[in-house]
Amino acid sequence: MAKRLSIITIVFMVASVVCGQTKMPPKFKSSLVTISDDGKLVYTPDEQGNILPDFSRVGYHHGDKPIPQYAVTKYISPIEGDNTAHIQQAIDEISQLPLDENGHRGTLLLKSGVYPVAGTVFVKTSGIVIKGEGSNVSETVLLGTTHKRYPIIHVLGEGLPREESGSRVAISDDFVPVGTFKLKVSSAKAFKVGDHVMVFRPGTQNWIHDIKMDQIVERQGTRQWTAKEYNLAFERQIEKIEGDYIYLDNPIVMQMEKQYGGGEIYRYSYEGRIREVGIEDLCIESEYNAYDDPEHAWTAVLVDKAENCWVSNITARHLANTGVFCERYSKNVTVQNCRCLEAKSIITGGYRYSFYNNGQQNLFLNCIATEGRHDFVTGSRVMGPNVFYNCRASQTYSDAGPHHRWTCGTLYDNIVTDGEINVQDRGKMGSGHGWAGVNQVLWNCFAKTCIVQSPWVSGKNYSIGTKGRKVRGALEGRPDGVWEGQNETNLEIRSLYQAQLLARKGKDLMLINR
Repeated sequence: MAKRLSIITIVFMVASVVCGQTKMPPKFKSSLVTISDDGKLVYTPDEQGNILPDFSRVGYHHGDKPIPQYAVTKYISPIEGDNTAHIQQAIDEISQLPLDENGHRGTLLLKSGVYPVAGTVFVKTSGIVIKGEGSNVSETVLLGTTHKRYPIIHVLGEGLPREESGSRVAISDDFVPVGTFKLKVSSAKAFKVGDHVMVFRPGTQNWIHDIKMDQIVERQGTRQWTAKEYNLAFERQIEKIEGDYIYLDNPIVMQMEKQYGGGEIYRYSYEGRIREVGIEDLCIESEYNAYDDPEHAWTAVLVDKAENCWVSNITARHLANTGVFCERYSKNVTVQNCRCLEAKSIITGGYRYSFYNNGQQNLFLNCIATEGRHDFVTGSRVMGPNVFYNCRASQTYSDAGPHHRWTCGTLYDNIVTDGEINVQDRGKMGSGHGWAGVNQVLWNCFAKTCIVQSPWVSGKNYSIGTKGRKVRGALEGRPDGVWEGQNETNLEIRSLYQAQLLARKGKDLMLINR
């Protein structure tokens, strides 16, 4: 009852302000980033020079282009029995069309009705949009009918990023702070503006030792971390070169230090990655045998090896695990206005990850989850920046946040959950999850309870304006994260993501945030 009252109280306060019945408390200003008198964002570096990263360059085309709307190229209606081949044939026909100047090939409309699908529908070609006539249960419904674990729609390119031979150079800086866009390299002569590059931060055994991930208290199945598993590669593009200084399109989200191997930069190509694929306006469901049935359709929409794509207005119901999953090689994907409702599976590890991101520069916004465990979650070694913004979870069975093994650079902005949001050393949980993440930022979130700890070295985690009860982590003795404005109801910057996006577009934040 107390939890419900706290939510009602906040709603009442907002309503009272609108009606002029009360005054909001003074604005709370973070010491980390504020709005200047002339309406600009001002960042305050810590003792090492780190600042909060700019998270605004995420999602479809870095947020610089709207999700496109295209005319229908082909439409189909449901047929009797399994519709997997029926839908796949229509997709394959559109796949043969040429790309236009926008990278679009064609749009397939699935007319209203129920489409039973016993297998996975694949999109393996750039420029294809699949859309329905609505995401309600009475509109366009894809119904998974097979009692095995499978994705119902799989957006899938091919191949892996390939390093360009001979292009690798060392980063000259002894220390590269979080938030910077600038790197000094040993020689920038071989690079040009527009190059796609990897910023490479090597794993070293002394770093593993200093974050104590070779000292995890063990149980059966626990794996201590090893250096070779933590070679981290961040995808970036060069925007400017001045002498041996290279300026990137997205900021550094994990500090690089000479004592831990420094860093390198190299050109790469990724020819098999597909682009400009959209999935929208569908209801995707799964048949199941019981509330705790683990063997049926696993994921509504799975995206991997794809860039500048979107998933919009999808209702996923009764899946065993995930509504939308952006896998390791997904990049610049926007997942917006989606719902993952009423999951059906056992309630334990490995199940009910409502919105799950393992990719880079992805944006989840305005998403809703019910009856999940890890509703807004990342996996291991996830290279940011990534953003979860304005998302809601209810009837949740566990926590939101980075799940395990060193996710770098995620913003949780205006997340509301009746469960937990945690950023911590998970120690021997799972198979030795350890430190879940670094440079994880909670901004203006609401949770029943919250844990935010910082690792011993190599960065911090942040809780700014979190509403909810701060609790001790799973393991004692871990450093506390950076906490500001706990239970404050009137942050000067209500959304860090929106403020950073608007600032990048040259807007006066004093006018917008008034």
